[in-house]
Amino acid sequence: MSRRNTGLRFQPSGGARTQQVPVGKKQRLTIERLAHDGRGIAFVEGRTWFIAGALPGEEVEARVLAARSQVVEARTERVLSASPQRLVPPCAHAGHCGGCTLQHLPHSEQLALKQRTLAEQLARFADLKPQMWVSPLVGAEFGYRRRARIAVRWDAKARQLEVGFRAASSQAIVGIKDCQVLVQPLQPLMRALPELLRGLEKPQAVGHVEFFHGTASALLLRHTQPLGAADLGRLREFCAAHQAQLWLHGEGEPRPDQPDARLGYRLERWDLELEYRPGDFVQVNAAVNEAMVAQALDWMNPQPGDRVLDLFCGLGNFALPLARQVREVVAVEGVEAMVERARGNAVANGLENLHFFQADLSNPLADVAWARQGFDAVLLDPPRDGAFEAVRQISATGARRVVYVSCNPATLARDSAELVKQGYQLKKAGILDMFPQTAHVEAMALFEAG
Repeated sequence: MSRRNTGLRFQPSGGARTQQVPVGKKQRLTIERLAHDGRGIAFVEGRTWFIAGALPGEEVEARVLAARSQVVEARTERVLSASPQRLVPPCAHAGHCGGCTLQHLPHSEQLALKQRTLAEQLARFADLKPQMWVSPLVGAEFGYRRRARIAVRWDAKARQLEVGFRAASSQAIVGIKDCQVLVQPLQPLMRALPELLRGLEKPQAVGHVEFFHGTASALLLRHTQPLGAADLGRLREFCAAHQAQLWLHGEGEPRPDQPDARLGYRLERWDLELEYRPGDFVQVNAAVNEAMVAQALDWMNPQPGDRVLDLFCGLGNFALPLARQVREVVAVEGVEAMVERARGNAVANGLENLHFFQADLSNPLADVAWARQGFDAVLLDPPRDGAFEAVRQISATGARRVVYVSCNPATLARDSAELVKQGYQLKKAGILDMFPQTAHVEAMALFEAG
C-alpha cells in the first residue's frame, strides 16, 4: 500500500465519483473492535478504517497515513474518550517506535486478542476447532527480548548519525536509549550505543547494529566500508567495558573479532547448550522458547523406541531435547550452514542418535533414504509461509502424532486443513506469547491420526 498519496484522487464507485481520503487528514472516529494486528477498526461512509493505538469503544482523532479504495490506515493523534482498559504505556516511545504496538492494552487483553486471532483463522480457512484449547504459554511482559536490530542512518545534510528503531508505519528512525523489552544485560549496551557510534571517525560506514544475549552478550556491527584502526579500537574498548563479544560483518559472513569467541544459549531442562552465530535464527524469548519446547515434547509423548522427524529444525532447538528421549531423531533444514551447526551442537552435547539433512522443504519431500523407514511422530516449525508441501506427505511417513509450531495462524490453518484431509484430528491448540506488547501470534497444534 502506498504511503505517498499526496493529494486528492477520484475513483468511480457504483457510477459515482468518490473522493479519496487525503494523507494527513484528521478524522474523528468511534472504534468498534480490534483487528488481528491490534489496530482499532472504525467504519465511516462506507470505508473501513484501521487505526493504530486505538481501543474498542473509544472516540479518537486520527491522522490518515495511507488510503486505497475503501480502506484507510491511520494513527491515533488524540484520545477523546478513553476505554476503561487503556493503560499509560511505560515506554515514552510507544506509539512512535514500531517495535511495540500494544503497550496501551493490558497483557490479559493482548492474550485474548491473540487467542481470538488463532481461533478465527482456524475457523475461517479450515473450518476447524480443536478438541481442547490449552492455556497460553507466557513469560515476562517486559525485559524478554535477547536479540534486537538497531537501525542506523547517516544524515549527510546534518552530518549526524541517527540511531534507534524504525518508526511505526515509516522508515524514519526513532532515537531510543532505553528499550524496556530488551533483557537486562543488553540495556547498558543500548544506552551507550548512540554515543559510541557518533564518536567514530567514519560513522557513515555503519550499516546497522545487532545485540545478542545468551551464554554471552554480543554486539554485531554491519559496516559498508573497511573500519580504520581507531574506530576498531573504540569498538573493542566499548565491548570490553560492557563484557560483550564484538562481531563484525563486512563482506561475507559475520565473524568474531576474537577467533575463539563462541555465542550460544542453554536449554536448562535438558542440560543442553546450542551454539549459534549472528544471522542464525533463534527465538528471541528464552523463557517462552524453553516452555514451548517442553510443551511440544509433552504433546508428542515420545517413547524410548520412537523414530521422530523434525522438519525446519534450525540449530536443533527441538531435535536435541527430543534426542534425550527417543531412539532416533531425523532433523531436516533448508540452510546448509545451520545444518552444519546443528550437527556440531549434537556432537558437543554428546548425542549420537541425531541425523541432520539439508533439503528445500518448500518443495515436496524427496524420495530419500532418511524418509523411507517411517516415523512415529513429526514435528514442524516452519517460517511464516508455512509447510504446505511438507504436510501434504505427512501421512506417508506413518506418523501417528504431529506437532505443528507456527508463527502465522493463517498458514497454520491452511496446513491444518490438509492434515485433516489425510485423516488427522486436531486434538489441541494454543498460543505462545513469544512477543508480548505486540500483536504477533505464535501457536502450537497437536494432530493425531484418526
